[in-house]
Amino acid sequence: MKFNKEQILEKFKDKKILVICGGTSGEKEVSLRSGRNVYNALKSFDLNVELLEIKKDFVSEILNARPFDVVFNILHGKPGEDGTVQGFLDLLGIPYTGSGVLGSAIGMNKIITKKIFQNEGIPTPPYVAIYHYDDFEEKLKEAEDKFGYPMMFKPKDEGSSLGVKICKTREEVIQTYEESKNKFEDFFLEKYIKGKIITTGVLGTGKNAFALPILELRPKKREFYDYTAKYTKGATEFILPAELPEKLTEKIQRLSVKAHLAIECRGFSRVDGVVSEEGKPYLLEVNTLPGMTDLSDLPAEARAYGMSYEELVLFILNTAFD
Repeated sequence: MKFNKEQILEKFKDKKILVICGGTSGEKEVSLRSGRNVYNALKSFDLNVELLEIKKDFVSEILNARPFDVVFNILHGKPGEDGTVQGFLDLLGIPYTGSGVLGSAIGMNKIITKKIFQNEGIPTPPYVAIYHYDDFEEKLKEAEDKFGYPMMFKPKDEGSSLGVKICKTREEVIQTYEESKNKFEDFFLEKYIKGKIITTGVLGTGKNAFALPILELRPKKREFYDYTAKYTKGATEFILPAELPEKLTEKIQRLSVKAHLAIECRGFSRVDGVVSEEGKPYLLEVNTLPGMTDLSDLPAEARAYGMSYEELVLFILNTAFD
């Protein structure tokens, strides 16, 4: 991958860049950390950049921040990651980093993502979707018959593993459902795949998309890579590159790029998956707006590829015009 830093800096030297972060979702704190890091990285290049921490009304707050030429969107969760902010920026005619309306909406909806995976021949664990209008008991029975326990309980459209839980018994599923149904509304049950937890960053758009080194995640005290394991320093061991055979590594990287393209991601994404104890890879979801904190996976993978955090931010900024 050719990365001409001087050309990109020349391209943006006369542009005002607005970094947006914060918001009102459960990922607000992660977004704030990501946004401040991105802002500092762009400032290190002496670019004209402003940081906007969204508090409540993103429409008026973004409009009040004008004039600006390009938006670096690092607003995790809704409405910054589900296509809402993207549609607003499209209406304003302002270029922005990350995926567009369609890719963002699909990536946020994990059920639709899995349907696309199945259609594209991308291996993903079997699942049963449970919408708010469904008969819960019928759907739970379907999941029990289809793949049994343990199974994963996952909200349809949350990030950072919010609301995700391993359920080992029927009672656990019912309890989790009762605790979560008013908060998440729609969710799905998924076969639990025991094995190596992996994640693969993908950079670029269309034919220029490429995969970064695969990162293996080993939570030290948690059963899976949940919110606590993700954002607590020292809670997870990072194996980079992942300890996988070369052919399997190449296969997962190909599948990750295929997933990135299948849901029409742009610029950057992170594809999460698991390798079973039998050595079979499964892709779980595509994060269209991966974290950019000190502990985040994508920057670590970029470093292993030979790209500093600042260079990664500059690369992503440049894809706003892809």
